[in-house]
Amino acid sequence: MRRKGLAPVVQARLALWTFVIVNLAIIEFLFLTAGKGKNEVLTVAKFFGLHAALIMMCQLLLVARLPWLDRRIGMDRLTVWHRWNGFLLLWTVLTHATIVVLGYATLDNVSIAKTFVALAGVPASLLGMLAATTILVTGVVSTRYVRRRLQYETWHGLHLLLYVALGLAFVHQLIETTTFKSSPSAMAYWWALWLFAFGSLVVGRIVRPLILNARHQFRVAAVVPESPNTVSVYVTGRGLDRLPAKAGQFCIWRFPGHRHWWLANPFSLSAEPDGRSLRLTAKAVGKGSAGLRDLQVGTRVFVEGPYGAFTSLHRTRPGVLLIAGGVGVTPIRALLQEHTPGDFVVLYRVRDQREAVLLNELHQLVQARRGRLHLLTGRTGQGARPFEPGALRQLVPDIVERDVYVCGPSAMTAAVLSGLRQLNVPRLQVHAEKFGLA
Repeated sequence: MRRKGLAPVVQARLALWTFVIVNLAIIEFLFLTAGKGKNEVLTVAKFFGLHAALIMMCQLLLVARLPWLDRRIGMDRLTVWHRWNGFLLLWTVLTHATIVVLGYATLDNVSIAKTFVALAGVPASLLGMLAATTILVTGVVSTRYVRRRLQYETWHGLHLLLYVALGLAFVHQLIETTTFKSSPSAMAYWWALWLFAFGSLVVGRIVRPLILNARHQFRVAAVVPESPNTVSVYVTGRGLDRLPAKAGQFCIWRFPGHRHWWLANPFSLSAEPDGRSLRLTAKAVGKGSAGLRDLQVGTRVFVEGPYGAFTSLHRTRPGVLLIAGGVGVTPIRALLQEHTPGDFVVLYRVRDQREAVLLNELHQLVQARRGRLHLLTGRTGQGARPFEPGALRQLVPDIVERDVYVCGPSAMTAAVLSGLRQLNVPRLQVHAEKFGLA
């Protein structure tokens, strides 16, 4: 199976870069033709303000969960890009705000402090200041040092302030800017860009999930313990054959009758969607996953998704190597079940065979495909280093000729990716995804 044409991830990245470059060119043109401020300093401030607007729109698009992008790039990479783009936005906005104060202080020949107080009394400027302050707060709580010390729910609640900041910034631009009001075409462009960005976010994060759940009416069909600390939940609904779910993807699951409606967990599909039910398999590692075994049949389920690029869409070779660690076996198991041709090899890493969730199912699926399954046990550092380059090549001699799918704990995934790089496995043949919300 050798892919013809551009790989899906390359197509998506090309589309994103085209969007950025085209709009950047338009904004540069508008700045050169209508971006002059009241003095040279304020002209520079306008330059940063115009580019901050484009960065804001990119922020919205990166987390809008647009299906076409998500299935080709993956939510994890889009979220990482959103994070770094957020820090770019922070510094651009702070630079814009600082230069605005300096520009008016120079124009009016007064101190920076007096200029700041005077600008705070102007509605348009006050909105901009509030937006900049909110973006600063969001940026601080998103730094690794602070983020690691906050519960996810706390961080997420504070992070939502960014949408407030974008709303304030939008009104600020609506009142303040003259560049986008320089001509009817400039005004039409400006409104079209904002409507596209905000519309994508609203449709992707609110409208689509509401329609999805109204259409399918998801409910718990069965709860099956797989081990003392692992459980599978079968979810059914109406017309699931129309749900665009693929093996390897994940959904964001809410169980309103079991937990608060705003508490959600991302769980991979642990079986290929068959049009009748969906299955998730989770290990008890927190309050949400630990309580799944207490779900009652018939419990209403709110589902967002499916999401993720960890699918056969990205296959390029006939041979496939599936590498799983712990409960990361769930999307691997679903991919193995999918009815796609190929020579499959599975490496399943656990500390002890008793921790090997869904092992019997893996054996049956591998046998049906006439593939190979290697159960890799033992503690890392005590003689068990199965993902070093030499060990990988010994287990799978033709590894360079295969697509490699990796899912497991972060340390294991990093070790596998390092080994694959040293073996010179082409990047487009390596597929790894972090299944999480942030």
